Amino acid sequence: MQARGSRLHTLVGAYVLDAVSEADRASFERHLPTCEQCQQDVRGLREAAARLGQAAAVSPRPELRDQTMRAAAMIRQQPPLVVSQKRQFPAGRRWQQVSRPTSAGARPWLARVALAAAVVLAITATVFGLHLSSMQGRLSAAEQRDAAIASVLGAHDATTLTAKVTTGGMATVVMSHRERALVFIAKGLTRLPAAQAYELWLMSPAGDTPAGMLPPARRGMSGPMVVNRLGSGEQLAMTVEPASGARQPTSVPVVLVTLGS
Repeated sequence: MQARGSRLHTLVGAYVLDAVSEADRASFERHLPTCEQCQQDVRGLREAAARLGQAAAVSPRPELRDQTMRAAAMIRQQPPLVVSQKRQFPAGRRWQQVSRPTSAGARPWLARVALAAAVVLAITATVFGLHLSSMQGRLSAAEQRDAAIASVLGAHDATTLTAKVTTGGMATVVMSHRERALVFIAKGLTRLPAAQAYELWLMSPAGDTPAGMLPPARRGMSGPMVVNRLGSGEQLAMTVEPASGARQPTSVPVVLVTLGS
């Protein structure tokens, strides 16, 4: 893809995601210092992408290192087995084949390891078989969400909006009218009782449509959450609702973002 003329403005999303060719990168970086709008878009999308990455990051379990070290200590690397070798004697004497016996405990040790490995594999296969369908479902859902996030962030018309949450915290929305979708993320939201949760809504003169329950916060970040099927003239709202959700808002929005046409 070669960038020419006004098409340089459409490379903002792909440039931020490092999804452009070297030629396009060079062209866009020559254009960037001369275009204030592209500079603002790059800053906004980089901030949104960083927040989304931080929210999606997963730290390994603290006990994983100890488990790995214990497993490594139990698996011993066996030295190479020497079956035979030829020994050279002084002149006039014949070559003699000399055999070196292997360790007497090597084979029983290997047998025990093989048996233990078979048991572990059997247990793993059983557990994996029981949970395979649910794992595939979760993986598919995560892949679809990640693809939707990438589509919004990479859209040429991606726009970043921010708004304060009246009860505390900040909300960031990256939206694309072309994709008819947005990505929502919030930081520093007030923690709610177990019986309550935050719910998103698409609000328009035609009525209010539930857009999903905001997942629990992790390290102060809530989301990212994808909202699809955006319509013209809608607003994105967040309210405090029962933990099971509501069909219609039962409280005043704590944040309201106008999405534009």
